[in-house]
Amino acid sequence: MSIFVGNLPFDAEQSDVAELFAPFGTIASCNLPVERETGRKRGFAFVEMAEPASENRAIEALQTAELMGRPLRINKAEPRGAAPRREPVDGAPRPRYERGSVGWEDRSRPL
Repeated sequence: MSIFVGNLPFDAEQSDVAELFAPFGTIASCNLPVERETGRKRGFAFVEMAEPASENRAIEALQTAELMGRPLRINKAEPRGAAPRREPVDGAPRPRYERGSVGWEDRSRPL
């Protein structure tokens, strides 16, 4: 199981996140994803602990944790694509936006 750590400051380093989780046990991995184009951190991390019991203790204990003045969002990580799709409030289909040669255009409705 992985732990999702959200709302990270963009200047947080892997060592900062690891230090936050170290009191709960051995850290198997800590990953701060970056944007492909810019190399800038994306503001979240994934932490894996060596033992599942350590992960559960860390998630419970760090619910009100802050890092560099920002409140963190700490949850069990969900597999990619596992989150349910959000439907529009009014029931109408969302417009699809496609990249065109003149910028972003709404191509969901006929002209």
